[in-house]
Amino acid sequence: MTADQSKIEAKSVSKALTGLSRGFGGALIFALPLFMTMEMWWIGAYLDRTRLVLLLVLNIPLLTLLSRHAGFEETNLWRDDLRDAGIAYGIGLITCAGTLAVLALINPAMTADEIIGRIAVQSVPASIGAMLASTQLGVHTAEVDESNRPNFYLTALFLMCTGALFLGLNVAPTEEMVLISYKMTQWHAVALIVLSIAVMHGFTFAMEFRGTAKTPESGRLAAFFSFTIVGYAIAVLVSFYVLWTFGRMDDTSFPQNLIAVCVLAFPASVGAAAARLIL
Repeated sequence: MTADQSKIEAKSVSKALTGLSRGFGGALIFALPLFMTMEMWWIGAYLDRTRLVLLLVLNIPLLTLLSRHAGFEETNLWRDDLRDAGIAYGIGLITCAGTLAVLALINPAMTADEIIGRIAVQSVPASIGAMLASTQLGVHTAEVDESNRPNFYLTALFLMCTGALFLGLNVAPTEEMVLISYKMTQWHAVALIVLSIAVMHGFTFAMEFRGTAKTPESGRLAAFFSFTIVGYAIAVLVSFYVLWTFGRMDDTSFPQNLIAVCVLAFPASVGAAAARLIL
């Protein structure tokens, strides 16, 4: 092996180790609030295993698509995106297991089912954080005008979905979400919907933050419906799915479930709008 080849190999190894370090850092940053949330420990123990498995399975295509837009490195082949998704998932699982063990939240006295449940349910936000580590902890590159890309709109909607899911997962397990929904009336829910849409539109267009969507040539009204309203609809669907996954809608009346969805859709819509800033 020549000296040049050795340098190239050493540089490649160093780059890989740096990427893994950032991955673990991103996983810890994104999942740390959930590690400290008591309700999340309980959910890992009693969450319906079919719903948990579905959440874990759906996380794989989400990570794969996320790898294409904001992964460890630029990729052109789907098999590379799938590989990076597997790496991110592995980092998320290791981070969750290690952190929960150090915090004494899992121990040998627990059943295997409870331990696996606690690790698995928190591995989803951790793996998302690991995948986004390069954009959060890496070197920022020059901004690129993505509005001219063929799949710009679909990409924007996907990132909105990811942002809504991430923020929704952080607050949905808490008892406060249930308490707020029971305190609210239907008129409060309507007011919250209006507030959510207004805040989301402000994040997306009115405030000139880095990464916010540019107003399409068709005008602000078209932008309001194509981005803000569609984005809020995505936040509502994500909120419904997260609440159903965590069993928050079981044995509860339909009107009460709708209010709960509106409550969770508020932070989820903020996450969807801010996705262009953080993803």
